[in-house]
Amino acid sequence: MISNFQAQQTWKTEDQYIQKFAHFAVEEMEKYKIPASITLAQGLLETGGGQSILAQQGNNHFGIKCKENWTGKTMKYTDDAPNECFRVYDDPKQSYEDHSVFLVNRPFYRGLFDLDPKDYKAWAHGLKKAGYATNPKYAYILISKIEKYRLFEFDNVKKEQVTEKLLALYPDLSNDKTFLAKNLPLPKEKIEDVPKVLVDAPEPVKLTKKEVLLSILMKAHPNEALRYIVIPTEPDYDDASEVNLQDISKKYGVSTSKLMKWNELSSQTLKEGQILFLEKKNSSGSVETYRAEKGDNMYSISQKFAIRLDKLYDKNRMEYGDKVKEGQIIYLKNRKPRN
Repeated sequence: MISNFQAQQTWKTEDQYIQKFAHFAVEEMEKYKIPASITLAQGLLETGGGQSILAQQGNNHFGIKCKENWTGKTMKYTDDAPNECFRVYDDPKQSYEDHSVFLVNRPFYRGLFDLDPKDYKAWAHGLKKAGYATNPKYAYILISKIEKYRLFEFDNVKKEQVTEKLLALYPDLSNDKTFLAKNLPLPKEKIEDVPKVLVDAPEPVKLTKKEVLLSILMKAHPNEALRYIVIPTEPDYDDASEVNLQDISKKYGVSTSKLMKWNELSSQTLKEGQILFLEKKNSSGSVETYRAEKGDNMYSISQKFAIRLDKLYDKNRMEYGDKVKEGQIIYLKNRKPRN
């Protein structure tokens, strides 16, 4: 969990557009092999960063007109000619999907799919040559936006890695409560001041080890979607149901030696609430810095952000075993500047 949330940040319109719709562009790239950079740049250009009438009133992000085979909702809008017919979608995601299908099914765009899906320049010129837009500078405008906002970086990620990439491109998003609530799982807040009704509590049911193991689910960490689990903190386990490293090893098919090495463990005993990675941690975090909280130590921070402990000490110019102070800024991506 990333703490010290601030109010939702204020970004320029085009930055907000990228943050909101990059996931859709990457999903479409995985399905249809259309570069996510191209799709995002087209959306930015066609909607003016999401501000166009077509986008706001019709969820139309790519200026696609009705054409003869469109049977959905429509709206009139003056573009190249007065009162032209444009497609209307239920939501932006549907517009992104239709954009992909539109390119795939039109014969004059067929040559695009012979291009390298990571060659955004070839795709930009190919779209202009195929007649997607009338502006003679259309290809150069797309390329300019792709390079200005580094959209080409989305051509090399999977949909599970989009949030991490956005955090890398926009580090201040790590303090954006709205963005994180939407894109990262956050712990449920404790509900206070709720009237309490006193009832006789039933006897707690003790879980077996098998039941405990079944309750442990694999998750994807924001730092490059590394696989990890969290040891349950349920209070109703008896001693016989305590999970150890050998249990995890058997469940996930990873040797205990690797689990100990990847998680820098000195014993096979596991604690409730402990984060356990099922693959090697990274050398850097997905956010720039973290302000240490009460009870933090370098190991807990390394697990929280999926960073190798030795790398974390090195980035912060600390000796192994040095303690963390509450409020201390811990560097996660780059090395701490010298004083």
